[in-house]
Amino acid sequence: METNYELTIGHLKRTLPIIPISDTTAIASFVLLGDAELAHYAAQELAKRIDVPFDYLVTIESKGIPLAQEMSRITDHEKYFVLRKSVKAYMENPIAIGVRSITTAHGQKLVLDGNDAKQLKDKRVVIVDDVISTGGSIASAEQLLSKVGANVVGKCAILAEGDAAQRIDCVYLEHLPLFDVKGAKISAN
Repeated sequence: METNYELTIGHLKRTLPIIPISDTTAIASFVLLGDAELAHYAAQELAKRIDVPFDYLVTIESKGIPLAQEMSRITDHEKYFVLRKSVKAYMENPIAIGVRSITTAHGQKLVLDGNDAKQLKDKRVVIVDDVISTGGSIASAEQLLSKVGANVVGKCAILAEGDAAQRIDCVYLEHLPLFDVKGAKISAN
């Protein structure tokens, strides 16, 4: 039984633990938080692949934040936006939408501060995330951004997990297979 997966992104290698997320499926647990080297390298590579003009990057709390920060800096965008997973006390007129993700047991929501929504209206945005799996989070982000009048012109992630590697609407750097609970790959790499 495999308990780890060796991930290679460009010249970087990471050992990811294989973690069951259901009775039948396991994932190679990729956590970008704290990995400044990988966040910087991935941001450089993804920035090269965004071939449309955009005004802002938008990411989803929380693992996409270091990637969006690096990409904003590399692409000379002074500001990026974060879709939060709960309403915060500082928010004025928050706008929310429901979302389900492969890595969360219960439904969640994405929330955008009303002031941020005003800044995003009629702007071209690229959604940035660490991993795209089922696409539920990115689809919900796109719905929320559309609801506030933003124009999503691109989507990108470091990794496309499982069948997400077949998507043509999202730029990504590497494929991440899914596994059965014994650690055997159930999606091709």
